[in-house]
Amino acid sequence: MIAPIRRLLSWEDPSQLANALCNRWGRSGFIWLDGDGSDLGRWIILGTDPIDQIYCYGLPENPNSSNPFDTLKTLYPGHWTGWLSYEAGAWIEPSNPWKSHDMATLWIGCHDPVFKFDLQEHQLWLEGSNEKRINKITKWLSTISLKKENQPQSPTNNISNFQIPISAWKWVANQKEYSKNVEKIKTWIASGDIFQANLTTSCSTKLPDGIIALDIFQKLRTHCPSPFGGLIMGAGNAADEAIISTSPERFLKALPTGEVESRPIKGTRPRHINPNQDADLAAELISSIKDRAENVMIVDLLRNDLGRVCRPGSITVPQLVGLETYSKVHHLTSVVKGHLQDNQTWVDLLAACWPGGSISGAPKLRACQRLSELEPMARGPYCGSLIHIDWDGHLDSNILIRSMLLKGKQLTTNAGCGIVADSDPMQEAEELNWKLMPLLQALA
Repeated sequence: MIAPIRRLLSWEDPSQLANALCNRWGRSGFIWLDGDGSDLGRWIILGTDPIDQIYCYGLPENPNSSNPFDTLKTLYPGHWTGWLSYEAGAWIEPSNPWKSHDMATLWIGCHDPVFKFDLQEHQLWLEGSNEKRINKITKWLSTISLKKENQPQSPTNNISNFQIPISAWKWVANQKEYSKNVEKIKTWIASGDIFQANLTTSCSTKLPDGIIALDIFQKLRTHCPSPFGGLIMGAGNAADEAIISTSPERFLKALPTGEVESRPIKGTRPRHINPNQDADLAAELISSIKDRAENVMIVDLLRNDLGRVCRPGSITVPQLVGLETYSKVHHLTSVVKGHLQDNQTWVDLLAACWPGGSISGAPKLRACQRLSELEPMARGPYCGSLIHIDWDGHLDSNILIRSMLLKGKQLTTNAGCGIVADSDPMQEAEELNWKLMPLLQALA
């Protein structure tokens, strides 16, 4: 645990400061934890030029691979931000089938100092443990004009000009193929093999020349604000990798006091420009027996996962199947809380709950096995988590949905739907559009 030095600065626009930081210190290792100004998304955090970084690649059977959960246990106190991939589950359940992905299973960097924007109080703080670095960045910030700093060398000059046509995206599975896989899952459910599975698919495109992850993120966050979004640009071996997220879903939060929270999302409807039709869609979601059952099933799964590391009797569900509305969709969200046992850490919590129940299924291990049969490629960081450990040691993390992955020039985005016994295959395929099209349209 570190008590950082805190300096109150004059307010700056987060986008302009992000551009300036990348111009001055480069894009390698840059982080942007985003917020939408709500109570859940009150803060924006920017960091650049990490003082340390750690990464893991591969599966247990691969040469030179390493256990990402053991690696996370070696982190020293500081401000750490990174990602953990879905396939980290191979280190929890090695007997399950897991596919290999070419992005890092774990990349995490230590930033000192970081900029923190309080969107509700309209305050900007610089926090760090190294006074020399704080003084250096404070002096730099006081001697530049951010407006000038963003011209002409800004990496985001083309933010409003570039376009990626929807026709440029190549799909792994079309609607017909996806619907056919939904039917397979329903057959397994009918036989009692599983109860639910979150079936995903993806599409990808080549990034236009001159466009970087920061450009993509700034465009997406304008169209799809979210409380748990963010951008991470890897460094070192992961220098050509980036996570671009507009996730609305918290995976796990763990305070130094031991309090734990998860906010699983299950159930989605699109927003409508007409207020009456928008309200009808929200009411339809709230009253949907299928979506409620799907959400409650994942709540039970999470209660079981938390029970592995939390004190007996401490797990509660203060919100069950509540409606939450975002810029493009309505969601059903529950809240599950607990308290860690004295001998358990946030790393133990991550391992006990990995991968997230809302993006796998029930029972979790069997659902993961079945999904591996239907999904031809590894998920990688998608359905994994963006993780953040603050100075005081508290963890916050999202589920990497509504997100894009960048590897070199290859930009990929994914979506998934929870399949249950009464799922309609064509409606599930349509739900993919509700989730993916806002992202694709934002870049078109």
